[in-house]
Amino acid sequence: MASAVRHFCFVFVAFLVLHHSSCFWLIDVIFPPNAKSSIVSSNSTPPLVIVPGNLGNRLEAKIDKPNLVHWMCYKKTEHWFPLWIDLNMFMPIGIDCWIDNIRIVYNRTTRQSSNSPGVEVRVPGFGQTYPIEFLDDNRLAGYFHTMVQHLVNMGYSRNETVRGAPYDWRVAPNENAEYLSRLKDLVEEMYNQYQQPVYLLGHSMGCHYVLYFLNHQPQAWKDKYIQGFISLAAPWGGAVKPLRVLASGNNDGIPMLSNIKIREEQRMTTTNPWMLPFQDVWPKDHVFVSTPTFNYTSQDYKQFFKDISFEDGWLMWEDTKNLTGDLHPPGVEVWCMYGVGLPTAVTYIYDKEFPNADPVDFVYADGDDTVTSASMSRCKRWAVQQEKPVHVIEYRGLPHLDIVFNDKVLDQIQHILEGASDAPSEVDCRFGTK
Repeated sequence: MASAVRHFCFVFVAFLVLHHSSCFWLIDVIFPPNAKSSIVSSNSTPPLVIVPGNLGNRLEAKIDKPNLVHWMCYKKTEHWFPLWIDLNMFMPIGIDCWIDNIRIVYNRTTRQSSNSPGVEVRVPGFGQTYPIEFLDDNRLAGYFHTMVQHLVNMGYSRNETVRGAPYDWRVAPNENAEYLSRLKDLVEEMYNQYQQPVYLLGHSMGCHYVLYFLNHQPQAWKDKYIQGFISLAAPWGGAVKPLRVLASGNNDGIPMLSNIKIREEQRMTTTNPWMLPFQDVWPKDHVFVSTPTFNYTSQDYKQFFKDISFEDGWLMWEDTKNLTGDLHPPGVEVWCMYGVGLPTAVTYIYDKEFPNADPVDFVYADGDDTVTSASMSRCKRWAVQQEKPVHVIEYRGLPHLDIVFNDKVLDQIQHILEGASDAPSEVDCRFGTK
């Protein structure tokens, strides 16, 4: 069985290398580029904490299950094993076992989530970088590795001056109080150790986690402990893609996973409803999902969830819509960086098979191929809402995931950490530009 998994792993990786697909799923970032080997830097390395995006860090599980979804699934394990990413999830039977292990159970009465019966889930390596650098033990699915190595090359030390803050990305911050407490302790620990305020860096949904965290700290605490917030590709106004994910699923080009099958897992998180387009940001009449019988706007979420037979999703959205929906300014200096100039779906058009078939057409707007620039640029309004400076940098032609290892972005992050106050308003990342 082990040899078969290893063989499958190489086949799977080869496929992804040949068939790149940008998406929220981070498993398509295979063999990330190496960081520059020689970097001219000052000796100043202010402490930095990295908060990853959705699916952006490892999860582990231990099981002792009362029931199995398939007789080939493990019923009990003595030790913790990889849950995300687990290569068994890409095998025909393994996907059913994996979904049953990683799913959360939503309680309509308590409005709280819990693990699948008989499953314990933990986030390994809090405060360390390894669970966000690579998402698997084989170091194939790279995420923040290039950035961390760049930081090391400029004088940072892994797990010391640069730390990772992984979390259970299946649930929104209203159910992650322990994580937020640990994040605060980590910031204070690094401040006390290095006698410098700490930078927070987030990517995608991780930026919303950072915003939620900062919004719940007193201004005096932020003035003392936080040097600044570096935001990469944040869907500040929400994202349209989760509507497709929740409706019909999205395997992002992985042929051994059907969209409908992976939809089972994608509906079992509270973070997908949280990231739906924010009602106060988008025009009330903008159609996100169009079908022969109904056009769904942000005013029709309740009907949407009813029509896709996922009414728990409506309750999840009600629980999370106000967590960061008002985009209250963070109260610290901000560098808001994101990609523009790429077609990004803003409307999914379905035929009569909705929701159990793929969209048949799309309407596009400007963005980074995953989130629209209209959503990501909402950080601009903070410039007149807080005293701390807000710097906005748009990277033309830069995809959503590539922002975490693009040379021009890494160079800008280096300048920020070295104390440079200047920042360009736009950087061209298109092929052939310098």
